[in-house]
Parts: sequence; C-alpha cells; structure tokens
Amino acid sequence: MEALLSRLFSSRQEELLTLDRMAYFMLLMAACALVALLFEDVPYGRYTTGRYGFPVNARLAWFVQELPAFLLPLCLLVWSSSSKTSVLENQLLIAMYMCHYTQRSLIYPLLIRGGKPTPVASFCLAFVFCIYNGYMQIRYLSHYAEYPAHWVKHPCFIIGSSLWLAGWLVNVHADHILRNLRKPGETGYKIPRGGMFEYVSGANFLGEITEWVGFAVAGHSVHSSAFAIFTTVVLGSRAVAHHKWYLSKFEDYPKNRKALVPFLF
Repeated sequence: MEALLSRLFSSRQEELLTLDRMAYFMLLMAACALVALLFEDVPYGRYTTGRYGFPVNARLAWFVQELPAFLLPLCLLVWSSSSKTSVLENQLLIAMYMCHYTQRSLIYPLLIRGGKPTPVASFCLAFVFCIYNGYMQIRYLSHYAEYPAHWVKHPCFIIGSSLWLAGWLVNVHADHILRNLRKPGETGYKIPRGGMFEYVSGANFLGEITEWVGFAVAGHSVHSSAFAIFTTVVLGSRAVAHHKWYLSKFEDYPKNRKALVPFLF
C-alpha cells in the first residue's frame, strides 16, 4: 500500500495537498447536496422509487457499501510506516473512526431485520463515498495530522471526544429501538418511542451527526470538518423528511417531538 501511494505521489507535500483538495471538494459536494435535497428526498427506504435503478437487498447493500470505510483504512494502518500512528491524539481519533465503522459495516448489517431494498444508484454512491472518505480521514490522521503538546487535555479534544461518545451511544441505542419496533410477524410502520426518540424523530441521525461533529472538534482539521458538514447535510435532510412523514402518517404522533434538535428543530 505504501509503495503504491509512493508511486502516485512524488512527495509528502503533494499527497497532503491532494488530501486538502479532497476535503474542500467534499465541502462543495455538501453545498450541492443541500440544494438538491431541498427538492427531493434521498431515494432509500420508504422514499424508494423505481427511478434509481434495480433494488439491492438491504443487508447486502449495507455490508458492501460500508465495508470500504473499514477495510481500506485498516489496510492503510497495517501497512503504515508513519510515526504519527504512535501519537496518542492520532491513535484516539483513528480509534473513534474505526469504532464507528466496525459497528456500521460488520455488526449493523447482521442485525437488520427485513428492511426495504436499496436502489442501486444510492448503493453505488455510498460505496464510492466510503472509499473516498475512508482514505481521506485515515491517511491524514496516520501520516499528516500534528497536534500541539498535550492536545489530549485541550478543551477541544475533551469536548469533541465526549460528543463523539455520546453520539455513538445515541446512534446505537436508536438503531436498537428501530429494529425492535415490530414483534415477529408484524408488518407496517410504528411510532418509535424511548431514548432520544421522545424528543426527535431522527434520533439515529442526531446520534451520528453528533458523533462526527465531536470528531471534527477533537480532530481540528478541514478533513474531519468536511465529513461532519457533509453528514449533517445528508442526515439532517433525512431527519426532516422522516418527521414530515410521521406527522402525515400518524394522527397521534407526538406534537412536541422535533425533527432533529430537541426542543428547537
């Protein structure tokens, strides 16, 4: 892996510049997605239509599309020759990333119960994004990210890592609630209750957004910030769409429940 990347980039400065450009391009894509999502919901799950290609089994789609976000960074780390991977701050940030995608790519797909098929277009976009972002985040953290002495004790790192952990717990718990909405043999949609679902319709989305915002605060880089902003745009749109759908579907839907931010929005 190191030999291949050495052939692609003639110097460390050239690769770092490429990583920076990738981050700025992700910010551009976030802006484009924000505009596009004002007119149409992300085509997945209950919003799936036949316009985005043939359907892919939900469990298979989740496993295959998320796997590069775990496998590519793992390869980068295994074959890494950089001393940055021995720095505590870098190790902790890498651990945050890998913890999320270990759960998302290896555990979550096994727990899916049913689930509507994913349009092949959405599946392919997610697959490409996971390769792109996985390389950008881990290559930067393992080779280029430098932090001041004792950054692990800095308020930004403490607050950011605390947000990451809180978001991860909310996300995993919300997924658990959603999986157990229906008893064996039951079909149809139900109102999710418990945990952060008492406050927002998109508790799972709120958890994941909080994770990556915390990751960006702790990581203090354009690369982690771009990921957090992109995630907020896409998942925030899903939360709003879910909230509107629940309100139209269920007459008894809790009126005090917000879409994404408790008590506010």
